[in-house]
Amino acid sequence: MRSRLFWGVDYYPEHWPEARWPHDADAMVAAHFNVVRLAEFAWSLLEPTDGHFDFGWLDRAIDVLAERGLQIVVGTPSASIPPWLFAAHPDMVIVDADGIRRTYGSRRDGSPASPVYRDYAARIARKMAAHYADHPAVIGWQIDNEFGDRDYSSHAQAGFHEWLKARYPSLDALNQAWGTRFWSHVYTDWAQIPVPRQTTHARHNPGLHLDYDRYLSDCYVAFQQAQIDAIREVVPQTHFITHNLMGFTYADIDYFDLAAPLDVVSWDNYPSAFWRENPFAVPADVALNHAAMWGLKQSNFWVMEQQSGPSGWHIVGPMPRPGQVALWAWQAIAHGANGIVFFRWRTNPRGAEQNWHGILHADGTRTRRYQEIQKMGEALTPLMDQIAATEPFHDIALIHDYDIRFSFQIHPDNPLFSYEQHVADYFHAIHDDGRTAAVLSVEADWDDYPLVLAPALRIVDEALVRRLTAYVEAGGILVLTMRSGSRDRTNALVETPFPGLLADLCGVTVRESDSLAKNDRKRVRFGENEAYATMWCDVIDPTTADVIATYAEDFYTDEAAVSLQRRRKGAVVYVGTAGDAMLVQQILAKAIELAQIPLMSDIQIPDGVEMTRRRGDNGVLIFVLNHNATEAVITLNHPHHEQMTNAVIDEVLLLPPYGVAVLQKVIETATHNLRTT
Repeated sequence: MRSRLFWGVDYYPEHWPEARWPHDADAMVAAHFNVVRLAEFAWSLLEPTDGHFDFGWLDRAIDVLAERGLQIVVGTPSASIPPWLFAAHPDMVIVDADGIRRTYGSRRDGSPASPVYRDYAARIARKMAAHYADHPAVIGWQIDNEFGDRDYSSHAQAGFHEWLKARYPSLDALNQAWGTRFWSHVYTDWAQIPVPRQTTHARHNPGLHLDYDRYLSDCYVAFQQAQIDAIREVVPQTHFITHNLMGFTYADIDYFDLAAPLDVVSWDNYPSAFWRENPFAVPADVALNHAAMWGLKQSNFWVMEQQSGPSGWHIVGPMPRPGQVALWAWQAIAHGANGIVFFRWRTNPRGAEQNWHGILHADGTRTRRYQEIQKMGEALTPLMDQIAATEPFHDIALIHDYDIRFSFQIHPDNPLFSYEQHVADYFHAIHDDGRTAAVLSVEADWDDYPLVLAPALRIVDEALVRRLTAYVEAGGILVLTMRSGSRDRTNALVETPFPGLLADLCGVTVRESDSLAKNDRKRVRFGENEAYATMWCDVIDPTTADVIATYAEDFYTDEAAVSLQRRRKGAVVYVGTAGDAMLVQQILAKAIELAQIPLMSDIQIPDGVEMTRRRGDNGVLIFVLNHNATEAVITLNHPHHEQMTNAVIDEVLLLPPYGVAVLQKVIETATHNLRTT
């Protein structure tokens, strides 16, 4: 499936009269769609009562779509429990951190630790798979919908105890790892161990809390695996299996683990969702989400829900400006999406998402956005095979780790600090510099990247240090920042000077650290330039490293803030602060200089314009995306072939507001004939 490009829509035929289905399908074909996702919220219709299944209505809907050449991704419906199942098993739902069991009435309420819920979910998945395994239009399966929410139920507690027994050889080993003598929490029976619900004073033991977050993440992975196994029992290998994740911003599940058994990653992209503080996400944040989803399997992905209009439950988000819906879809493709599925076909006048706009109005009429999507589909269709045969190219590896993310959720050290924002700050600097980053796990293969950024690499072990050392000594450039190496795998502080096991590699020790209050910042001298330290200031004592930046105020004036350790063919930069945007930019510039990374292109990109690349056997495609509400003027410095218009542009590319171009550089051969590469 990843060698093709899919263009489609999320459809809920159960919401509309059957007489409407052919009209909808015809309009989908007119928009050049080739795929439809459906059924992920239809459990109570597919299984109206316990053990009684009714696929007749879905058969008819799929046949209407298939008759027009549309292919189908079937969603398993376990994200929304039918009323009869909740009535029979009210204890199968999530219990919140404050101990309150959820009541019926929403979605995503089932406890992933509940054996009853898991078995019923696997049963409906198995029944659906057996029913549609041989349907020629069905090409793939989506497991559930947007896994999420932590659970503190009795089911979760029982599962946690079994998980701990498998992880630790004895209670003595667990007590030692967690340091349970503190506050007299020494456990003498596995059943005594709590789940980290809300307490009346401080937070739970950080070792317990991190292990619980790991366990619950594993719980969702196991819940998903039960449905994967049920489907794989009967469907052909040509059917792909996916789950629609929620991008880099979601923090409660280890997405590297969740993605591992999937054939392809998909995620849900809402750049102007109603819950955002700002009306529209900045392009770099959306690019980070795409890069993170690509990095889960280092492979092209799908956007299973691509925003098509204002979003909203109880309130309504902003209207996408003319051109933005197509721009967001092109941006996803530029960053590695081989599937774009718009959410959703038609606004539903009833239910909790009345304010969540579809491509069609609630009355079924076509919108401006439909025309925009139709126009993009017309331009995209001739390029589908060419684009699908390419993958995004990345200059830099940016390390992101969920254990570290969980650890900082428990103890952020500074109330202003956010690990995900710290990682995002470095991604923004890369993106704004006209370069691209692969967002990878610490376990990924990043050895071939000339530059690896590992912000706040808090949890390390000897095996990781050996890998990092080998990478640097072979010629790699490594950037580490504050709090790196400060904790071990049990979430305990290391008992050696920070950065712990990384001290020798970095050539520094941290003498002391200052946690800064809100609005406090310290000037940092970086060569002839100045920037600001924010949130955190490590006072660094170089052992073998050179000092490349110093603090310029407070009692640590002239003390080292940033160091550079050269090690055989490579080097390590240690940054003792989170830093403002200027400092991050200077760190990146120094690292790029050390790594000798060239710019991707001689195209001159103005502010608000994004450029990225996909490459394959037939050359490089350059995507130029104007995120501005005004026309953008792009200087090419070399002829390029614009793929959608089939025109050769010699010097200047004019992009309208929210406009997109897909370019290939034109190369003049020895015989002065032009070809594209």
